[in-house]
Amino acid sequence: MEQYVMECRGLTKTYGKKTALEGIDLNIKAGKIIGLLGPNGSGKTTLIKLANGLLAPNGGEICIDGHRPGVYTKSVVSYLPDRMYFADWMRAEDLLRFFKDFYGDFDRDKAETMMGELGVSTRDRLKTMSKGTKEKVQLVLAMSRRAKLYLLDEPIGGVDPAAREFILRTILTNYSPEASLIISTHLITDIEKVLDEVIFLQEGRVVRQESVDVIREQEGKSVDQLFREIFSITPVGEHSGRREVR
Repeated sequence: MEQYVMECRGLTKTYGKKTALEGIDLNIKAGKIIGLLGPNGSGKTTLIKLANGLLAPNGGEICIDGHRPGVYTKSVVSYLPDRMYFADWMRAEDLLRFFKDFYGDFDRDKAETMMGELGVSTRDRLKTMSKGTKEKVQLVLAMSRRAKLYLLDEPIGGVDPAAREFILRTILTNYSPEASLIISTHLITDIEKVLDEVIFLQEGRVVRQESVDVIREQEGKSVDQLFREIFSITPVGEHSGRREVR
């Protein structure tokens, strides 16, 4: 029986009366870079938080490397959240010490090298850094672990276009090929060249999980083109040939 890095069976998550995820079924193999794509409110961050053990499902189950989220999965999942969660007074070098103490698979030498390549001084405090630099620091911390599953929630959203290419190369060259990497982002054109698969979420449901090669070769489309087709929005009044403003 094939072992998956991540499995979801009927995974459901609700917030009160609102359903964020409904009956999600997914299998994620090792060695894949996967784009988790969908409009705002589709459930991307909720799925990532469930995989990281920050939320508990209301129905179904999720397993990481054959285990339900818990102490073990924390040791094999590396998570980059969509917002900074460290105190502003901390220096980058404080974070390096913190991660070295907390995670047995954290490679501090690798992290320091990556920060140097990204132009980040380890002596700078977070409160003096730009939003983009803070995101670089978080990315370095996440990618300097030897994890089995990397969960990156909007890793390039706050950096300038010139830095995105460098960051994507950093991601590609600093994760284990035996691991899988899930990237949630709206910047599809920037990342699709590094993706093996895509998962499209809409209103808490998986509407498609597909190989990028299949999309390109059999359908003759880019991931961005397919995304726009699946999630296209018809302006109010367009069907009648009139424009309506509300």
